[in-house]
Parts: sequence; C-alpha cells; structure tokens
Amino acid sequence: MKKENKKTLLFLARKSITDYFRKINTVADEEDRELLIKSGCFVTLKINGDLRGCIGYIEGVEPVKDAVIRMAREAAFNDPRFPSLSESELDKIEIEISILTPLERVSDTNDIQVPGDGIFIRKNFNSGLLLPQVAEKWGYNREQFLAQTCIKAGLDRKCHISPDVKIYKFKADIFSEKELNG
Repeated sequence: MKKENKKTLLFLARKSITDYFRKINTVADEEDRELLIKSGCFVTLKINGDLRGCIGYIEGVEPVKDAVIRMAREAAFNDPRFPSLSESELDKIEIEISILTPLERVSDTNDIQVPGDGIFIRKNFNSGLLLPQVAEKWGYNREQFLAQTCIKAGLDRKCHISPDVKIYKFKADIFSEKELNG
C-alpha cells in the first residue's frame, strides 16, 4: 500500500475515535482504488507500548477505508478485554493498522513462516487469530505461535495437531502512527 494511503487510513482511524466522543459519524470520501479494496484488517491501539484494544475483520467485507473507521471504534470501545477508551486517553494511544492478505489454508504447519505469517485456527464454533507481529513481539517459534493461537481460540494448546482443526495463514501490511508520523 502506498505511503499516502497508509497515512490516510491512520488519520481516519484516529478521526473515527475522536468523532465518537463528539457524536459525529465519520465518513471517508477518499476514492483511491487502493482504499476501496475489500480486505481483512485489524486496528490495534496501544498506550506506552501495551495493548489497549485490537479488533478487526479476518476477511474483506467492506472497502478498507470504511473497515478501518469501524474497527478503530470497535478497538477503542468494544474490545471485551478492556474498558471503553476514555477521552483523556485519546492523546496517549498509538494506532497500528494491519491490512491482511487473503487466508491460505495450511495442510502442513511447517509451511507457516514465523516470524512473517499470521495464523487463524478454526474448530467447529471456536476460532482464534494472531497477527504476525504477535510472534515477533513475544519471540515465539512456530510451535509456540500455534499453541498461543489455539489458546486464543479457546481450545487446547495442541489443537493444531487435530485433523478436524482448520489452519490458515496470512501476511499483513503493518503500519503505525509511530512509524509514519515520527
């Protein structure tokens, strides 16, 4: 993705959260083709490097410009792991966006690159996803990354060896305010 489009998405994410406090509906009128692509995306919020919210779409369901607006608000106000973001925290958050490639089914877990790939695991009604940067941040090897994704899905840490578990990998274009705005 072009640098100016990354900056636009980061701007829209922050504007969406700010507009929420002002009870304004954020609208993106950008028409660049890259921003109109339907793509999975996650918006991650951090304060002092610590996770403060992260929610996204696994697959593209709406143009990425609209998905980022929606997921920024979801990460700020509806991540069940955290209380809603307060207006006093607004200046403290750092926004990171991950634009996902389409999911690719994995039959051999040795095909998963760690670091590099993200993982999505599904078994019946349970599913869990870890973005590629999670493995890098925590220094996970492939087995640890798979185990943590199983746990995130609410399954046994060795669920990935079960034949009825579906495993997918993906890449992500990851960018943040810190990286692009200095």
